[in-house]
Amino acid sequence: MIRIENILTPGRALVGVPGGSKKRVLEQIAKVLGGDLPDIDSQAIYESFIAREKLGSTGFGNGIAIPHCRMPGCTSPLSAVLRLDTPVDFDAIDGAPVDLLFVLLVPEAATDEHLELLRQIASMLDREEVRERLRRATSGQALYQAVVDIQNGQ
Repeated sequence: MIRIENILTPGRALVGVPGGSKKRVLEQIAKVLGGDLPDIDSQAIYESFIAREKLGSTGFGNGIAIPHCRMPGCTSPLSAVLRLDTPVDFDAIDGAPVDLLFVLLVPEAATDEHLELLRQIASMLDREEVRERLRRATSGQALYQAVVDIQNGQ
């Protein structure tokens, strides 16, 4: 079983990311992930996230969104976690603006893997103390370490 800590790097844990709009945030996410996927264009990643959002918002509630998509050319799952400097409207199911995003990009054929990772993320973020701990992180490194510690039951 793949664990979030195995597909997230300190460089993909960002604090104080400018918000603005849902589309602007997805553009930034695509650039972050595209930097680690030299064979895949950031614009193609962005378009995949937009296409997924058109199926239904990935706004999870409680200020959380879990943007995710399958990507042709992606050979293994990648994750990022971002805390925005200002919450944005993400069309979340509870109507609350989003300031914390867990991002998941998976290979096109990774159905079971994709669903398991989504389950792990949703289960973790369902707990208020976890959300607050992630929101208290003052740097990308602290945010990354919080995710790792939470995954390891600390």
